[in-house]
Amino acid sequence: MLPAPLPLTGRRSIVKGPSSGLVAPLCLARGPALEGGENSGAMPTTPDEDAADRGPLAASISTAVVHAFTEHTGRGPTRARTTIDGDLIVVVLQDGQTKAERALVRAGQGDTVLELRRAIQDTMREELVHAVEALTQRTVKAFMSANHNEPDTAAEIFILDRAPHDVAAPRPSVG
Repeated sequence: MLPAPLPLTGRRSIVKGPSSGLVAPLCLARGPALEGGENSGAMPTTPDEDAADRGPLAASISTAVVHAFTEHTGRGPTRARTTIDGDLIVVVLQDGQTKAERALVRAGQGDTVLELRRAIQDTMREELVHAVEALTQRTVKAFMSANHNEPDTAAEIFILDRAPHDVAAPRPSVG
């Protein structure tokens, strides 16, 4: 039996992809189940005071990743969500397969599509890492990609040398 869906509270922002007209919904989830509550279906995390401040950074990372996919494949995902938790950044992309890739999946060639996506993501590795490093002002220690055909979903995972501060929207200095 699957656990009931977790109630999420938090800030949701919408980001339009660069020149693609794509919209990426972003949600910074907050709630007891996501902060180490008594839900066996959720991975416990520690409360993060700065999570609400990371909305602009998460939005900028989503936009950069969508832009890279658009440039490399001719079509970017229609949805992107970036989660930042300490030194971990995960970008989940949905509905990014090209028309040809979808036709291959329908024809039973899903493994071919996954192999092609791995090759494309390898060519994007340097650009993605550079974008995340520039936006977070941190060094990416590890980068991994994963793909799934049905549903059409991809994940870009970045491990940083340390947690980023809110660098996308700097706070004014007190003087």
